[in-house]
Amino acid sequence: MLSRIGGLLRKAEATDNEHEAEAFLAAAQRLATKSSIDLAVARSHVARRERRSTPVQRIIPIGEPGRKGLRTYVQLFVAIATANDVRCDVARTSSQVYAYGFDADIDACEALYASLLVQMVRASDHYIKSGAYREATVVKVVTEKRFGRTVRRKVQAPVAGVTARLNFQMAFAARIGARLAEVKAEVVAEESAVESTGTALALRDKELALTDFYTATSEARGTWRGPQTSTGHSAAARQAGDRAGRNARLGPSTELPAARGELTG
Repeated sequence: MLSRIGGLLRKAEATDNEHEAEAFLAAAQRLATKSSIDLAVARSHVARRERRSTPVQRIIPIGEPGRKGLRTYVQLFVAIATANDVRCDVARTSSQVYAYGFDADIDACEALYASLLVQMVRASDHYIKSGAYREATVVKVVTEKRFGRTVRRKVQAPVAGVTARLNFQMAFAARIGARLAEVKAEVVAEESAVESTGTALALRDKELALTDFYTATSEARGTWRGPQTSTGHSAAARQAGDRAGRNARLGPSTELPAARGELTG
């Protein structure tokens, strides 16, 4: 499955035509989603004759604890995982993610993440180096003392580079999640129309198996709420990140040594 997906991803990277890249992107996600559905159907048919595939837990390294921006990396992985039937718990330091799902689904997530992470970091670097973020401002709340009273007011302040980068990457990850969710919905609808009963039952069995496994295995004591930018909100940076997410191409990463490689630089 990964070999076939990889071929589509390489085609997406090789073309300069935005429409062709989008088509290959959709095809890659469609194949990943369809393969997952097919595996679920197969599991339901051979459950009584063969050992049934079961969900697993896998630790996905994100980066060294304390590094800035790890939350946006996690956001990207979680967005991909959601579109591929994989549940996630996030370490407090955001340095790793605990992925719960079937092996093929987690493999697909890691392959997509390896490629998209490189693109997200590269695009945000280009945005910061261009200096475009300096033209924008951010709203901040300042506290002042007036006649013995504490007064809070909003002021326009220049956007710091770290604020612009975080906002850019948050919007990039959100757009990727939206694109993959749309493709997944289309594929599920197509499969259900062709074989409504078998596909629906298989998907339900798969969902129940994953839910039971997650409930029995997860030790999470809360819900991850995503990255928060305490330094402010930059609409311009988010718009730029959203555009980059719309134009992102899926492809195997040549910068990382392996799909599960930890980002250290």
